[in-house]
Formats: sequence, structure tokens, C-alpha cells
Amino acid sequence: MVRVFVVDDSAFVRRALARILGEQPGYQVVGEAANGLDALERIPRADPDLVTLDVAMPGLDGIQVLGGLLRWKPELKVIMLSVHTRHGAAATVEALAVGAVEFIDKSAFNLMDLETLRREVLEKVVACGGSAPAVRPRAPAAAAPGLSPGVAARCELCVIGASTGGPAALQRILERIPATFPVPMLVVQHMPAGFTRPFAERLDALCRLDVAEAVEGEKLLPGQVRIAPAGRHLRVTANLAVVLSEEAADAKHVPSIDVAMKSAGRARPGRVLGILLTGMGEDGAEGMVALRAGGGVTIAESEESCVVYGMPRAAWRSGGAVHVLPLQEIVAFLERLTRMAPPIPESTADIPGFQPRSAPR
Repeated sequence: MVRVFVVDDSAFVRRALARILGEQPGYQVVGEAANGLDALERIPRADPDLVTLDVAMPGLDGIQVLGGLLRWKPELKVIMLSVHTRHGAAATVEALAVGAVEFIDKSAFNLMDLETLRREVLEKVVACGGSAPAVRPRAPAAAAPGLSPGVAARCELCVIGASTGGPAALQRILERIPATFPVPMLVVQHMPAGFTRPFAERLDALCRLDVAEAVEGEKLLPGQVRIAPAGRHLRVTANLAVVLSEEAADAKHVPSIDVAMKSAGRARPGRVLGILLTGMGEDGAEGMVALRAGGGVTIAESEESCVVYGMPRAAWRSGGAVHVLPLQEIVAFLERLTRMAPPIPESTADIPGFQPRSAPR
């Protein structure tokens, strides 16, 4: 039985969530709180497995409550409930970086539509491990020998895909990478519209790399990380310029990791480093297959460090992931790749807009 605690200053939302989760077999709502102080007092006594936590509440807000909860129980799964506003998006991104595993955008649907809310809540709860653990095969810690920085030295572009648990994983990676990383990075993180720009801005403030939301037509350069905007697919041209489009392209997610990786593989055959991080579903598996078939280097995050071992597992099972590594080893690999790279040529450094950083801003 999965024990769930609901925290929201709206009595209507609390009742709706309690009803949805209480009617679901295998779930038990063990408590509710209308504000942060009550939540911090009641939750340790209830000892839940999972908490749904409103971002914006009077008094202690969701970020403050989240920090207290994770200090009490670091393995606690917390799903944030947010609204699509500038402040709400920034706070949600911060919560994901602090340790929340997922969030639900309350403004994306009518709260009176309980069936839509039910699908959204249960999809996120089950994906984040709020269900009885299933027996599943483990991928090896290193699925193939021979991964060294020299293997990826020929690459001219790095594409990273992530979903549930991705914001914290991406922060762990990008905070460690020097401004001299030798190739541009493209990041596709599944997020609703309005959340990717605050996500990019937060990373930019924390990292030595130049991080921003991708813009139509811009040329990708070493030392840069560009985040695919929510609601638009990202592709690259042969000269590594960004192309954005809003068509669905039969993709469940927009932006799609598959779309970005396949485009990168066409732009730089055999010269793309593809990395697939934590997330539910299968987006990225086809893209990794395409990169590997073209001669690129593919790495999937291993189960031991994933919040949700979904997308990396699909990439491994499909044959797209040649190497399977825990997050800390992916970070170490990228650091070694940076150290062995030759200095950025003067001609590249002279390109307008290229500004390597020596320290986070």
C-alpha cells in the first residue's frame, strides 16, 4: 500500500486529490495539510511514501516545506503542484532542483474536470515510484567496454534528453562542466510551456557554460548549452543552426528527444554524442538507435541513479544505448572529455557572441 499525504491551501484541491488517490487500488491517503507549518508537523507522524505539495501557499511556501521534508526523509518522493505564472514556473524549477521528482501544472487543465486531473495525477504518481515495486531487469553498470574520452573526441555536438527527474540530474551535470567544453550542447527536457525559460535561466546562473533557451536561427557554438523551448520541436541544420517548429510530427512529447537526436545525426553523421537521462516513457530510444547506427556515441543513465528508469531502459532494450552509466560516471566522463580537448581555436573564440566563462555568475 502506497501512503500519500496531500498538502494544498485549496480545500477543493485537497478533496479532489484525496478522492482520486483514495479510490485508486493500492493507495492510501494518510493525511492532509492546508499550510506549510501543518505539513511539517503532520507529515513525519504520518510517515508517507509520497507527498503532493503545492508550490504557492501562505506562510511557508512549497520550497521551504520541501527542504524540511527532504532533510527529514531524503528518499521521500514529492510531486509539486504549480501554476503557469512567471513566479510559479521559477519556483517549480527551483523545487525540481532541490529534490522534487515531478510537478503538475494546475493551469494546464480545468480542476473541475476530475477525469483529466485523475489521469495526470496517477500518471505522475505511478511513474515516480508511488506504486508497489515491479520486478524489472537491471541493465549493467557499463553495458559495453571501451568508453573513454577518446571515443567521443571526434564528436561535434552533444544532445542530452531527460524527463522525470531530469532537472536535478542536468544541474548536477552542467554545474561541473567547464566553460571550455569542446562542443555545443542541446538539451531536450520534457516540460510544459512556460517552464523551460526559467529552467534555462536558473542553470545559466549556476553554471560556467552559457545556458539559454534556444532561439530560431542561432548558430550553436562550443561552451554553449541550448534548451529546447517547451511546445516546439528543435532541429539543427548542417551548419548547426537551430530550427524550431510547432508541428506535432506524431510525437507524444513536444519537444521530442527523438526528433532532436535524429536531426543532430543527420547534421553531423557519426559525430554526435547522445546522452539519455532519467524519465518515463520511451522518447529518445529511437533517436539513440539512429545516432548509434550513424556511428555516434550513445550513453544512457543506469537504473541505480535514475528517478524513473523508463527512457534509458527503452534505449538499452532497443539497442540504441551502447554505454549505460550512473549519473556520477556520466559527469566524470564529460569532465575528462573537456580536459583532453585542445584549446578552443582563436577563430572560434572570435565568433560574435562566444563568451567562455571562468566562474558561475
